Amino acid sequence: MTLRTPLCDVLGIEYPIVQAPIGSATCPALAAAVANAGGLGTLAVTWRDGADARSAIRETRELTDAPIGVNVVLDERAKSVATETHIDACLAEDIDVVSFSFGEAAPHVDRVHDAGAVVIETVGSAAEAREAAEAGVDVVVAQGWEAGGHIQSEVATMALVPRVADAVSVPVIAAGGIADGRGIAAALALGADGVWLGTRFLATREANVHDTYRERVAEIDETDTQYTDLFDKGWPGMAHRVVRNGTIERWEDADRPASGRRPGETDVVAEGEGGEQIERYDEALATPDVTGDIEAMALFTGQSAGLTDMTRPAGDIVAELATEASTRIEKLAERLDT
Repeated sequence: MTLRTPLCDVLGIEYPIVQAPIGSATCPALAAAVANAGGLGTLAVTWRDGADARSAIRETRELTDAPIGVNVVLDERAKSVATETHIDACLAEDIDVVSFSFGEAAPHVDRVHDAGAVVIETVGSAAEAREAAEAGVDVVVAQGWEAGGHIQSEVATMALVPRVADAVSVPVIAAGGIADGRGIAAALALGADGVWLGTRFLATREANVHDTYRERVAEIDETDTQYTDLFDKGWPGMAHRVVRNGTIERWEDADRPASGRRPGETDVVAEGEGGEQIERYDEALATPDVTGDIEAMALFTGQSAGLTDMTRPAGDIVAELATEASTRIEKLAERLDT
């Protein structure tokens, strides 16, 4: 069977598989590899300035002719570049898909549509999904709390996706805890039209992450992550899921003190390529140019890390996911027929 849903037609892709905008881990090589394999590759542009965003889109375009997307975080606490600057840059480069998260896409929908691009909004409840659809959003992402990185919901994917699917008539993408074909088949059974994978694409050769980070994602179990708001320097108050590490254990041993009284609050644990200092509890992502105590940093990872046990090329992963999901659906149909 062919793994195809209405989402594929909306996004212009072969398979209903989307590479999540995993912050600075996204890069042209990763987005293009996913796109060339038939999924939707996505660039996170929130932490880039306008010129860098345009440059990244151009570089990706040189690597693929397939549709690509960008993600813009709307929460002003997380960014130093105005949302309008990011939208200007992306639309100037004729981007195919613009996804918005951590805020309402409504003020930007008409402008993105006028430029000929598709609008996606990430939601954490059925109510948010209805509001997004009423605002004209083309697709909604239902992000469950199993997801890695920053999280918009405290509801698990299993409970959230059918609620969102019942609430709207636009295509729904399931996010959180999905890393293989079984997860894709399950998401489709819950009413989703596609899937949004972040953790699985962290453990790829193309992901812009430090080797130590990539290795940790591949070696940990589903019980080795933590939902917390501990790494709040740079995005205060926003919940996230990370690998449990020494920073978390040290904080727990100190009886979980509030920000400002945490152990090692001003410790510099690493440095970026330009010499910028990364303190303990920073939300900075461990990219290849970072040096220092990588394992002490926020290693954003979802519970699906337990299903992510090796590093593979991103294109191979897309093909494998599509085949696994199709096979799983066929086997389920056979079982139900007996």
